[in-house]
Amino acid sequence: MIKTGIIGSGSMGAGIAQVAATAGHEVLIYDNNPAALDRAKNSLLAILNKLAAKGKIDDRTAKAIFGRIYFVDNLLAFTDCGLVIEAIVEDLGVKKSVFGQLEDIVKQDCILATNTSSLSIAAIAAACRKPERVLGIHFFNPAPLMKLVEIIPAIQTDAEVVKNARLLIESWGKLAVLAKDTPGFIVNRVARPFYGEALRILEEGIADVATIDWAMTELGGFRMGPFTLMDFIGNDVNYTVTETVFTAFYFDPRYKPAFTQKRLSEAGWLGRKTGRGYYNYAEGAQNPEPNREKILGKKILDRILVMLINEAADALYLNIASRDDIDLAMTTGVNYPKGLLKWADEIGIQNCVEMLDALHAEYLEDRYRCSPLLRKMARDGKKFW
Repeated sequence: MIKTGIIGSGSMGAGIAQVAATAGHEVLIYDNNPAALDRAKNSLLAILNKLAAKGKIDDRTAKAIFGRIYFVDNLLAFTDCGLVIEAIVEDLGVKKSVFGQLEDIVKQDCILATNTSSLSIAAIAAACRKPERVLGIHFFNPAPLMKLVEIIPAIQTDAEVVKNARLLIESWGKLAVLAKDTPGFIVNRVARPFYGEALRILEEGIADVATIDWAMTELGGFRMGPFTLMDFIGNDVNYTVTETVFTAFYFDPRYKPAFTQKRLSEAGWLGRKTGRGYYNYAEGAQNPEPNREKILGKKILDRILVMLINEAADALYLNIASRDDIDLAMTTGVNYPKGLLKWADEIGIQNCVEMLDALHAEYLEDRYRCSPLLRKMARDGKKFW
């Protein structure tokens, strides 16, 4: 078993550590904040005890998993690690600094991975003398429960490193998908319209928050509506990811952030964690009821869904990932009810093109441009599946 190092003891770092230790690996968690390290230790112990209490694992297994996790306050402890996964703040400068330090500590054949959700893997790898051993291994929160992991090679990454990393992650019981090193990779790129188009519909006054959420859950079958989900993620986090992707794509209007979300973030209305976001989570608070008018609901669903399909089609067109990995990523990474490319086939590719063209004709914004792949497939009468 490969000894695994985790840098960062927050919920993501601790979650990855739990996954690796459950798979039988010896795991070292490092954090430069002793209080954070203690919190992670107590939290992991509580989680494993809870799993044992619920009968998900027995007491002996819980103790064995926890016994394989070591909490360290010095990176020098990583000397014998075969894999190190960094899960710290989304700051390129900080990540590059950490990777630069790591290279002087770990073995020559140690794989160095970042759990970044949107930053350039190539830029992080460039901080190392051996960039060919650096790649992205992006888990989804909570890591022990979410099956999907995005594997993202940088242009410098050696093919053997990618193969070994993928096999290792799959041995941990995860579903690994391969993504090109572009902003947002698969999930955080393709999912942008779920939030962005919902916000646009709200800002135009077409429907309120509750109605949009109702349309997407009751008519679309999504597990959470966009506003419920943004409140769950945190409006500060969701806005920052949107802004990062928008900037990284040279201000492509498809990824343009919404002032509504920016203002909520500035006001401290971050969602569930602050008790107020798009909804009010205070005890006894009365939130608005949705308008359950089916024609309006279908209009909302169709608009958001066709924008999601367009994004998925463009990801395939630009070789960000394979057809199979795109649909797998969206159903397992963000629990969409169907793969978007399969959904496009059900709706009809020609119908998708016509809906996008109608939006473009209405708004005359590049935001609504139809993917060349969708247009070509409609012309040739082809399907994704």
